[in-house]
Amino acid sequence: MKIIRTNSNNTDFIHLVKQLDDGLVVVNGGLHDFYHQFNTLVDIKQVVVVYDENAIACGAFKQYDEGTCEIKRMFTHPDHRGKGYAGLVVDELEKWAKELGYQSAILETSIKLFSAIQLYKRKGYAEISKYGQYKDAIDSVCFQKSL
Repeated sequence: MKIIRTNSNNTDFIHLVKQLDDGLVVVNGGLHDFYHQFNTLVDIKQVVVVYDENAIACGAFKQYDEGTCEIKRMFTHPDHRGKGYAGLVVDELEKWAKELGYQSAILETSIKLFSAIQLYKRKGYAEISKYGQYKDAIDSVCFQKSL
């Protein structure tokens, strides 16, 4: 297994994000277009990909404000879930964000993604009020962690 730091031009990351988006169409249903507009790969310069022969997990972050990054595009291939890969991605993203001077990380996920919510809670993220574009999103839950 190896973990690499890259950017949103990485073809393995793009392939994993395609799978993520395919799954989110089902999860988000009629709200997919609303959420999808906030999940483009534009402005994503910090990407982590986990490999175990093939690319199996990913995540990214981008600047939210001067001291805060926003974690985006978290995904683990279904065949590899429950093995700790998402936690490794979060750990590496946080480490990288701290190296770049961020003091906190925020994120949004669907209230329907129970395993994602549990992951973030295990990693020390606390639920916060919905922020930015998610302020009125009924299916969203937002989290924050001090780095």
